[in-house]
Amino acid sequence: MLTCRSVWRKLPPLARASSTLCRVGVRRAVLNNGGPVRVPAANMSTGPSGGGREKQLYVALVGAATLAGGVYAYRTVKGDQRRYQERIDDISSRPLKLSGKQTDEPLNLSEPSATEATETPVEATETEPVAEPEPEAAPAPEEPTPPAPEAEAAASTETTEPVPVETPAVDATPALPEVPSHAPYLLIGGGTASFAAARSIRARDPGAKVLIVTEESEFPYMRPPLSKELWFSDDSSVTETLRFKQWNGKERSIYFQPPSFYIQAEELASAENGGVAVLSGRKVVHMDVRGNKVKLDDDTEISYDKCLIATGGVPRNLQAIERAGEEVMKRTTLFRKIDDFKSLDKVSREAKSIAIIGGGFLGSELACALGRKSSEFGLEVMQMFPEKGNMGKVLPEYLSNWTTEKVKKEGVQVIAEALVKSVTFKDDRLEIKLRDGRLVQTDHIVAAVGLEPNVDLAKSAGLEVDSDFGGFRVNAELQARSNIWVAGDAACFYDIRLGRRRVEHHDHAVVSGRLAGENMTGANKPYWHQSMFWSDLGPDVGYEAIGIVDSSLPTVGVFAKATAKDTPRAATEESGTGIRSESETEETAVSPVASSTPAPALVQQRDNYGKGVIFYLRDKVVVGIILWNVFNRMPVARKIIKDGEEHADLNEVAKLFNIHED
Repeated sequence: MLTCRSVWRKLPPLARASSTLCRVGVRRAVLNNGGPVRVPAANMSTGPSGGGREKQLYVALVGAATLAGGVYAYRTVKGDQRRYQERIDDISSRPLKLSGKQTDEPLNLSEPSATEATETPVEATETEPVAEPEPEAAPAPEEPTPPAPEAEAAASTETTEPVPVETPAVDATPALPEVPSHAPYLLIGGGTASFAAARSIRARDPGAKVLIVTEESEFPYMRPPLSKELWFSDDSSVTETLRFKQWNGKERSIYFQPPSFYIQAEELASAENGGVAVLSGRKVVHMDVRGNKVKLDDDTEISYDKCLIATGGVPRNLQAIERAGEEVMKRTTLFRKIDDFKSLDKVSREAKSIAIIGGGFLGSELACALGRKSSEFGLEVMQMFPEKGNMGKVLPEYLSNWTTEKVKKEGVQVIAEALVKSVTFKDDRLEIKLRDGRLVQTDHIVAAVGLEPNVDLAKSAGLEVDSDFGGFRVNAELQARSNIWVAGDAACFYDIRLGRRRVEHHDHAVVSGRLAGENMTGANKPYWHQSMFWSDLGPDVGYEAIGIVDSSLPTVGVFAKATAKDTPRAATEESGTGIRSESETEETAVSPVASSTPAPALVQQRDNYGKGVIFYLRDKVVVGIILWNVFNRMPVARKIIKDGEEHADLNEVAKLFNIHED
């Protein structure tokens, strides 16, 4: 009996479990039969007797079970010993295998590295087989195969030495794509019009998700200070900070909002409250109107529900410069972006001479700005244009001539009626040959000859481009298709008062962008607000304009003596902003009260034009107004154009602007 018990104890857990199950089964059978089983004495008779056959069957079953259990126990013990010995042999021989002779095997960071195994104390692993394993260490019935040796080695190293190889951490959160695959509101272009539209969309739909795609690396910013106030800054680091002092002395940035205003593009889809994201440095190269999606320059596709095209324009260049060669192009600036301002500022500090080609708004502003620096840096500044005077296409001739004299006083050498024939690079200088034979030498050229609307998407999108004005042709609601709008410089829209137009000014970008954003959220408003534009020739002379201002139209001017408050500097002090269109409000455009001071007779030419109003007429109706050194009166001018009435006496209309009051 003791021998049987000893043998039973030495059985592995599986065999002992099987034997135990058999005994438990027998006990349950006894209990179910109502009492203990009494086995009668053995009957040696060959004949049948009561219960003899059942006893034989029971004995056979017990014998078979015992035999099977013994065979299973024997095989299990032998198999365990064999597998255990194989593990020990493998562990003992591993330091020899990993001593550096096997170097062809690449490292797999997902498995324990070779350095981890060699750092394991060999003595500790070699002494383990001496001790007899505990019975509980046997494998479970479902997993008879023991763990891999590599796993055991890894387990031992985790408790002894730090892991020398850094395995990339596993992030449970999947990485979001950099470019969202869908944007409910997609705005193509990162200028003023796009930002105004985004702000308008969010105002009407607070949870809206707006994505702005722009080729520039900058967040949306205002362009006017690039040719105005930034040049008059006393801060030597202005090209880095892009902060400037307005004429009233207040400081601000050219950016509409700081970076914290925007959300990351990859977070747009999951943003609970929506937001505005900017995808910078990307260009939309193809537009699928039917599929409501666009393709970027890296073949990434973005689908949309509603889309705004606000691609703006690209600066024009002269053919004489384009065909002059690489050396001339390297020394030519097409002024439009922040990078252009930075590069031209650097040139103005290093070059001895700069020639500005163009007599419009941009050319005249840059001429005055650089002229102020001419004495400080010993810089020669020249401005040439085909017209007779500055702003000759906008201002009446007498006022254009006066403006030219003003520019000259700023230190600029003005060359009027100049048509560029050719440009060459010779002896490290640029030679500009005019059609009348004059020759101008300079170190650098600034081409400010206008803007070409960017309509590259018209072909793939199947959108109409206006043949007269250029730009995407849209209706009065700035709509090109049922879910596509256009705003800013690239929009050729129908003005319900002045007819079809295309405008390239900051305030128009604000107004059209705001209107497009409202209409994208279901407002269905027509373009009836007359946007304004302004130009400053320094802090002392400036003007604001509205409507169609074309020097080829008949004009009537009314002027008065200017005072100290009739300057751009004083205007910004009163309005509190350097961007004067921001102070314009619809609510103030009501019927004004005329001044009781009698106005002088209409003036067409005078030697000094302190301040005044210039009316532009078409069919005896005022279609454009310039306020010369008259500020914060634009709502009055806007209402006059909106009414569209004939005026028998413009002298009386001039009273509405109170220009005769000191």
